[in-house]
Amino acid sequence: MTTEPALRLLSLGAGVQSTTLLLLAAQGATPTFDYALFADTGWEPRRVYQHLERLEHTAAEAGIPIIRVSNGNIRDDALDERHRFASMPLFVRGSEGRRGMARRQCTGEYKVRPLKRQARHLLGYPHPTRVPAGVYATQAIGISADEVHRAKDADVRYLKNIFPLLDLGWTRQDCREYLTTHGWGTTPHSACIGCPYRSNTTWAELAATEPAAFADAVDFDAAIRHGHPAAAKRGMPLRGTYYLHSSRRPLAKVDLGIDNGPEPEGCSPWSCRGDTAQEPAQGGDAQ
Repeated sequence: MTTEPALRLLSLGAGVQSTTLLLLAAQGATPTFDYALFADTGWEPRRVYQHLERLEHTAAEAGIPIIRVSNGNIRDDALDERHRFASMPLFVRGSEGRRGMARRQCTGEYKVRPLKRQARHLLGYPHPTRVPAGVYATQAIGISADEVHRAKDADVRYLKNIFPLLDLGWTRQDCREYLTTHGWGTTPHSACIGCPYRSNTTWAELAATEPAAFADAVDFDAAIRHGHPAAAKRGMPLRGTYYLHSSRRPLAKVDLGIDNGPEPEGCSPWSCRGDTAQEPAQGGDAQ
């Protein structure tokens, strides 16, 4: 027997697709949400936070509360030798010149985990209380028709992922046109300041629009050259050098005027191509 969801949630990344979903619901063009959840890594560009504040006002008028959740500041934690390092997908140049990437755990720790924790809280079953069978929330994800391969089911039974843009058949360009028509044409690309999944185009845009943020990324890039600071302090062997830029060169020295291809797929919490924080499907229920 199919049961109705206890809650209807929106996973709000504050980028193009999730902003479109929120505005469609606010305008009554699609079913509304009980809450929109924004996972704050603490290191988003200023434009994203400004955009989020504007969304909060619009959503409040439509009776959709936006809740910001967090599991800490990803930048500070990455440079804190006392903090367990949640691996970022840094580009690696090995000791023999081999090229690779570090494991990706940051999305799971700083986005998926706090979103799940808040969903359980809103359902009334915070960790470690077990969520009863049949109690769940739907969770709208901003995956558009040109990204259908990124649509995934939730890995816990108390969340059911839905994809309204796929139901509408909308592409990212359709979302862009909708946002422009309704006065939201400046909706920014949502990603951490130091996210390695950037093309030269968005690195250059960050440098032009938020020079202080870009300088911060340059400083961070230099600081993580030899990995997490705790590794060096403990004398752990160096497996290579680490970089934010795909060229595996210091960000400060990269010519961002060179076209290095399209923007890589980013880190939407529920469609990540890397590692995420997993929970047992039927038990355990991690935070």
